[in-house]
Amino acid sequence: MAKNLVIVESPAKAKTINKYLGSDYKVLASIGHIKDLPTKELGVDVENNFEPVYEVIPDAKKRNNRKVVADLKKAARESEAIFLAADPDREGEAICQHLAEEIVPKRPAKPVFRVMFNEITKNAIKDAFKEPKQVNQNLVDAQQARRVLDRLVGYKVSPILWKTIGGKLSAGRVQTVAVRLVVEREREIENFVQTEYWTIIANLSAALPPKFDARLYKIEELTVKTSGFDQDLKKTETHIKDEATARSIVEEAEKQDYVVESVTTKERKRNATPPFITSKLQQEAARKLGFSVKKTMSVAQKLYEGVDVGREGAVGLITYMRTDSTRVSDAALADVRDFIGGSFGPNYLPAKPNFYKTKGGAQDAHEAIRPTDVNRTPESVRGHLSPDEYRLYRLIWQRFVASQMTPAVFDQTTIDIRAGRFLFRATGSVQKFDGFLKVYQEGRDEKPVEGDDDDEEKTLPKVEKGERLKLNKLTPEQHFTEPPPRYTEATLVKALEEKGIGRPSTYAAIMTTIQDREYVERLEGRFHPTPLGATVNDLLVASFDDIFNTAYTARMEDQLDEIEEGKLDWRDAMRGFYDKFATDLKRAEESIKTKKKVAIPTDETCEKCGSPMVIKFGRFGQFLACQNYPECKTTREVGGKKTDAAAGRGDGSESEIRNSKSEIESEVPPCELCGREMALKKGRFGSFYGCTGYPECKNIRKIDKKSGETKTAPPPVELDEICPKDGARLVVRQGRFGEFTSCSNYPKCDYIKRETTGIKCPKCGKGEIAVKKSKRGKVFYGCSNYPKCDEVYWDKPVAEPCPQCAAPFLFEKTTKREGTIRYCQTEGCGYKISVADAETTTKPESEVLIPAK
Repeated sequence: MAKNLVIVESPAKAKTINKYLGSDYKVLASIGHIKDLPTKELGVDVENNFEPVYEVIPDAKKRNNRKVVADLKKAARESEAIFLAADPDREGEAICQHLAEEIVPKRPAKPVFRVMFNEITKNAIKDAFKEPKQVNQNLVDAQQARRVLDRLVGYKVSPILWKTIGGKLSAGRVQTVAVRLVVEREREIENFVQTEYWTIIANLSAALPPKFDARLYKIEELTVKTSGFDQDLKKTETHIKDEATARSIVEEAEKQDYVVESVTTKERKRNATPPFITSKLQQEAARKLGFSVKKTMSVAQKLYEGVDVGREGAVGLITYMRTDSTRVSDAALADVRDFIGGSFGPNYLPAKPNFYKTKGGAQDAHEAIRPTDVNRTPESVRGHLSPDEYRLYRLIWQRFVASQMTPAVFDQTTIDIRAGRFLFRATGSVQKFDGFLKVYQEGRDEKPVEGDDDDEEKTLPKVEKGERLKLNKLTPEQHFTEPPPRYTEATLVKALEEKGIGRPSTYAAIMTTIQDREYVERLEGRFHPTPLGATVNDLLVASFDDIFNTAYTARMEDQLDEIEEGKLDWRDAMRGFYDKFATDLKRAEESIKTKKKVAIPTDETCEKCGSPMVIKFGRFGQFLACQNYPECKTTREVGGKKTDAAAGRGDGSESEIRNSKSEIESEVPPCELCGREMALKKGRFGSFYGCTGYPECKNIRKIDKKSGETKTAPPPVELDEICPKDGARLVVRQGRFGEFTSCSNYPKCDYIKRETTGIKCPKCGKGEIAVKKSKRGKVFYGCSNYPKCDEVYWDKPVAEPCPQCAAPFLFEKTTKREGTIRYCQTEGCGYKISVADAETTTKPESEVLIPAK
């Protein structure tokens, strides 16, 4: 039996570590957190110094958690020592603390150790177990402070949204600020006023080829402005505002001689980019691989925890992927320098290692994200990786190797050309040495703006000062300034990082949450606020502007860092936050007492009464409702724009699939019962199509959750029977619970023929016992005279009298133990008989009786 118990978060990590430790160690997984604040109450005693109350996560929230905890407790009792080896960050430290509290036996006391490693390799694991530590209470306090902060905001603010907007909406401390950035960017775009400007390009020839373009740079001593039109012109600037001005300049410039006034060539070095930190990896994977933030972290997690690479077995291919440090260990630096010198030659190896500055507040105990072994090239492991794993590993490997290579070198040339009072400028760049660009070049979020001189691909001819050039063509070009671009996942992460909001472990959760809550949606890869998101944002900013703003949220992140460093007591931080928060909360609660629930106007009209439709929010999310409620009760699903999922792009998230369904709403066949239009609606069990004739017609069609398709019922089949109510023919229809027979004039005539057993109701003596179905589709048997008679049975009545007590009918049911039997319900009778035996006439009755129990 193993002497030592090691607990990690995931089975994959456990499998990789287990092979390095030997038979004296047993490695088990906690499957993440085992304890958390309760789901149905605040779980924070504000009056008692913000004391949190944790509970073991119930199975309803985390599957089989209680069994996992029980198994860990049993293993702990059987072990001599316990090693807690969760991830090396705040969340990992909190998991270790909760494991120590919950699974370590009090008697007899056993030693408990904390082991940490930034990579899952044999050497890293062995080194960590040589010098085990204790749980770091500062890290635990920092995680606990974040958890309590988020719980206070969520539980205290969310009810305000319920009362003013409706539904079960929720507010998040950091997510709300992210939504605010998206909403404010959208309003910048809506309010943006375009500015027209013109550029003039001269195509010229020198004595030597090639032809080249030069842009009008100055008119006399005034620089021609091509950007920054949101600011006033400086005294040294001019602006070509319209076509008339541009044409007059062209007309004048065409008559001038073009003479080289100056030629400047200088060497420019471009340095390598640092190895990845979490945010930069998420941004670059989005730019180059098209990965969502969530997908990037999921794939990186697999590479970190271990991938089976053949003879070596499971190996951690990259270091820990949640980090904001660019530090690299001495051993890794030595390995990559050896690799660069051997693979690319001495010209690509700098004299000393490249060191990169880590931003303030970063956890420098961590390393940058890098391959655990640089000699394990992407191609050497490609056969063992999935396509996504290979692409991400290659990106990480290339960035790390390039980060320790020499700069790229360019000859940058600037040619100024005089043409009367005009000065034209051409810039170009020629690469002399590729350096780190041989391996890797960083991507860009947006195209360069007009007028940027980053023309690295442009080659200019060799010219001399005073050389006369030939003007081939002079072209005026019209431009308009563009509004700021909408955020992508990559640029939103970048904005949050630059503003000091969020940390490596939270970016993916922020991106996921704001989309899952339907506060923003991704259209063609960019974030747009939904009407719900804009409404929630405006309400929260109006009431809690000093809480939900970038500066305050960044300050809270800094305080969490200070708690982690032991510089600030977490309870002091809570008090500083709560004093301000409580004041805002009270003001907001008073304000909503006089406000009506919010409804968002739309351009759609009600198909019943012609009134405008508005967006409202209920228990199951947002929906369209007639503004004329309660006189008109028309509702339908909110129609969506075309989304990435519908266009074959995006990550297939639930919100994208849901929006794509609304596009086909117009193609849905009419109601097969009454001929009216079917509308997409949402209920407690998800989306469905319902007849717009509700409540007169209650027909619905379910939507398959996987395919998004609906099954249209077959057309009604006419019978030779006549409706007893209006004399029309009866038809067989397909309803939500199966076939049924009704009047062909349904819903004008609501007659439905009941399937009966032919047994007269023993209670009222008027109706017959009919076959019915519950809302869940379960068959039962009740009086056809309902609601006047409420006689009901769950087992099937059979028109066969009891041979023992002469009751008018028996009941039939099927059980696993006895099969199908018929029995008498009369008290004291106890008659039972097997159906199979009852139908056998060759045996005497005494042989087929089943003794009553």
